[in-house]
Amino acid sequence: MKQINASIITIGDELLIGQTIDTNSAFIAQELNKIGVWVKRRVAVGDSGDDIWQALDAESTISDIIIVTGGLGPTADDITKPLLCKYFGGKLVVNEEVVKHVKYLFEQVFRRPGPMLERNLKQAEVPDVCAVLHNARGTAPGMLFHKNGKVFISLPGVPHEMRGLIVNEVIPRLLQEFEMPSILHRTAFTSGQGESMIAEHIKDFESALPPYIKLAYLPGYGMVKLRLTATGDNKEELEKELDSQFGQLKKLIKAWLVTDTDEGLEVVLGKILKQKGRTMGTAESCTGGYIAHLITSVAGSSAYYNGSIVSYANEVKENILGVQHKTLESAGAVSEETVKQMVKGAIEKLNADYVVATSGIMGPDGGTADKPVGTVWIGAGNKESVIAKQFLFRFDRERNIQQTAHVALDFLRKFILTNS
Repeated sequence: MKQINASIITIGDELLIGQTIDTNSAFIAQELNKIGVWVKRRVAVGDSGDDIWQALDAESTISDIIIVTGGLGPTADDITKPLLCKYFGGKLVVNEEVVKHVKYLFEQVFRRPGPMLERNLKQAEVPDVCAVLHNARGTAPGMLFHKNGKVFISLPGVPHEMRGLIVNEVIPRLLQEFEMPSILHRTAFTSGQGESMIAEHIKDFESALPPYIKLAYLPGYGMVKLRLTATGDNKEELEKELDSQFGQLKKLIKAWLVTDTDEGLEVVLGKILKQKGRTMGTAESCTGGYIAHLITSVAGSSAYYNGSIVSYANEVKENILGVQHKTLESAGAVSEETVKQMVKGAIEKLNADYVVATSGIMGPDGGTADKPVGTVWIGAGNKESVIAKQFLFRFDRERNIQQTAHVALDFLRKFILTNS
């Protein structure tokens, strides 16, 4: 079966200058991959008609599906719709269904005072050569075009609106337009060993993989994901072979395997706590609540997460968590003694079965010869036992915080598994 390729074109000067982070491409790629479409290329262009035109021409030479996001709003800098009208040789016409929807949004949903602006009603103008895709979440409709055997789809750049269109309109239509091959993934999440060492350890396995199964290394904060991707026509046979290869891989990396599902440490930790019927809390200094944010980003985390004490100041460490004043004076806030006392205090204050605590120097200032920037102490424990370990990170402030949080989650995971 022929592989179906796609290109994603994101439009907007704000993307090129870094003012807005492109999250749309990642979501679109994930959804396309689920149905067997391989994303060949992702391209960002500014609000320039010539650049958009050239991108459409270039991507249509390598892809069967070209998805464009952005430039469909009601302001003068939104140039995508008139350009597409010209590119596909059509003219703008008013779509009455879109008019009804825009009026409904302004009158019934938004309930904005005063008359609707003409520029809002112009959202109902679409090229007469496109199929209109209903945008239930906004005023700008999606548009689907055909040219030279290729499918072009234009979507608004607002992430919430784009996602609704992808799921409810785009994917069902693509499944009707194309006979899709199967693209299957299996992902192993490892911790405690670097990418190069893992690669060396499994080199014979990797070299023996059949040509239709590829191995990818995805390193992150103190972890490495190993993803097997299989492509083929017969999904049932492909599943069987991929599961067999994945089983071999898991045996080889057993010593470092965290989970055999593509999920974050905050999800893995939550599953362990739910399975054991236990609760946890966090006592954060240098991470400033970032660990709590990761944990509570998981739906249902209230079943096992009691809360956090962000003890950024030493006074809070003393007055709330009960860290001894003499400990802070002698050993310092960034020390084994301090994080252990933070753990003990948080267990009592939060009434949690387990607690993880962090204290460190994130930078760019604050480091000393003995405790340079990136020095972090992490503690984990329960009522019976508390352990702590020093880590030395070498990044900028933002990445040091993220690295600390992920290492702390894994530190607590290991503690729970060995102290149940």
